[in-house]
This record gives sequence, C-alpha cells and structure tokens, in this order.
Amino acid sequence: MAFGKFYYIPCRCQLALKSRMDLDVVNMFVIAGGTLAIPILAFVALFFLWPSVLIKIYYWYWRRALGMQVRSARHEDYQFCYSFRGRPGHKPSILMLHGFSAHKDVWLSIVKFLPKNLHLVCVDMPGHEGTTRSPLDDLSIEGQVKRIHQFVECLKLNKKPFHLIGSSMGGAVAGVYAAYYPSDIGSLTLVCPFGLQYTMETPDLLQLEGTQNLDTIEKSHLIPSTAEEMSEMLQFFSYVRLKVPQQILQGLVDVRIPHNNFYRKLLLELIKEESRYCLHQNMDKIKVPTQVIWGKQDQVLSASGADILAKSITNCQVELLENCGHSVVVEKPRKTAKFIVDFLASVYNTDNKKLD
Repeated sequence: MAFGKFYYIPCRCQLALKSRMDLDVVNMFVIAGGTLAIPILAFVALFFLWPSVLIKIYYWYWRRALGMQVRSARHEDYQFCYSFRGRPGHKPSILMLHGFSAHKDVWLSIVKFLPKNLHLVCVDMPGHEGTTRSPLDDLSIEGQVKRIHQFVECLKLNKKPFHLIGSSMGGAVAGVYAAYYPSDIGSLTLVCPFGLQYTMETPDLLQLEGTQNLDTIEKSHLIPSTAEEMSEMLQFFSYVRLKVPQQILQGLVDVRIPHNNFYRKLLLELIKEESRYCLHQNMDKIKVPTQVIWGKQDQVLSASGADILAKSITNCQVELLENCGHSVVVEKPRKTAKFIVDFLASVYNTDNKKLD
C-alpha cells in the first residue's frame, strides 16, 4: 500500500508537468503563429487596399538589400535626390540617368548585377520623384543637361572623368551632356536613347510629333491613368507579355496619378523640335568611347537608331538585344550589366575580374 502511494504521487506530478509542457508548446505555437500572422495580414491589407504603399516598401527594401543609400544635394535653392553605393576610387564613377516618368530606383535591376566595388550614383531627373519640381524649370533636353551638370558639380563627380549611362529620355540627356561637357566624361552608354531623327517614326511618336493638344497627349501610352491603361503601357514598352496582378497595376497608377500633370507638361516639352532631335543634332560632337544598347523589338523608339549613332560617333560599339523591347533595364538586366562591365573593361584596359 505504501509502495502504491509512493509511486502514485510522482505519476500525478508527471502528468501535471506533461500537461503544463503541452500547454507551453501550444502557447509557443500560438505566439509564433500570431507573430507570423501580423506581417502576413499587413501584406494582404497593403496588397488589396494600398498597393502603392507596398510598391514603395518594395523599392525601399530592394535599395537596402543592394546597399544603395539615399541622399540629397543642393544647388542654390534646387534639390537633387539620388542613391549611391561605394566611393570614388581609381575606377571611374558611374552616373545613371533614367527615362521619362521613371525614377532612380528603375536602375536597381541593373545595380544588382554590377560589381560592388564600383561607385554608382542614380539620380532622380529634374522634376521627378525627390528632385525639385519647379514651374520655372526648363524641361527641354538642353535644360535638363544643365541641371545634371549642376548635380555633377555638387557631388564633384567630375574631379576625374566618369562613365555616364542614360536610358530613353535620360539617354538623350546623357548624349548631349557628353557633347556639351566632354572633359567630364570618360565613356558613355546610351540605352535606347530618345532624341534621334528617323526616316520613319514609330506610330506613337508620329501621333505626338508637333502636337500641343492635351487630348492627343492623353491618348498616348506614356501617361496612363487607369489600371487598364497601365497594362497597355507595360505591353507597349516590353517585348515579354507581362502578367501583372490588377492590384499591382492599380498601385503603379496610384503612384503616378499625382504626377501626371507634370508628365503632360514634360512630354509637351520633349516633342518640341529643339528637344525631339537634340541628340541627333549633337551626336557628331561626342568624342568619348560610346556604347549603344537597344532592344531589337523596341516599339517606342526604333532600334534603327543604333545604326544612326554608330555612323556618327567615331568610337562606338552597338549591342542589340534579342526578344527585348524598350524596357531594356527591366527585361534584360543581367545581360545589360554584363555589356556595361565588359565595355568598361575594354575602355579602361581592366580585367573583368578586377571589376568583380
């Protein structure tokens, strides 16, 4: 009997202890599940209710992951917003200029594949994103070139020649910059640049050419105001048929809509003859080694522009991308980054491994 009681009491303690341990395990899973549920619920809420906020968070996270820091620089009362990685060294710094209605973060897909020991700078173009938007600003290609020169002076990027990259509108600005400030530039990459004169324009540009009619501007693929129009713009810019969720399309539109009046004003400025053919009129003044990258299936700006540039710029090499439209930096980032690294290695007589 005594032995029975002796063994019986510890058995009850063991059961109580086991029950408590089971409860602790359940609580642990409940807490862990709750902890996981919060970000999941937040993501779902953002995705369905505030997709534009989700897009901003995405770019913020991507910048951090790639080591890009955001800063501002001032020239008198004008502020430039830019991101950068690395510091100036014996290798040339790289300045990247984005296209119409884009922003500095569009280059992140390229930055991902560029060596970490390069000094990279991506600036918001005049009036875009974090850079000052002034009603008095000259938004012509020439006016933007002068603004970018002010930015270069602020950062002292031109203490020694740097490599300049520009895409689309930014390509026109980059090309004209190289013509106007040749001592600043060591080499140049133009990605499907705007500003050339073709024997046959693309239909969308033909429709816009010479117009000052806002109704015509509204019908352009370049200024979407609904999710459906945003989808059409993405298809127009890309060779690959992108399947983007409706919520993300709406988020992309929501981010753009507050800026659409500015984009209309800028587009009206760009299609004036002095800007429309600005690169064409200055391309023979470009004397630095130049690389032209173009998507063969570009529907916005004809890839025949690559041949026009190659015939006018003495030291020019052309890279045409198969199965690629106007959005080169988005559609073919790895290939484009490799072209740039190989080009820099050839211009500066550097082994690719030293750029890694």
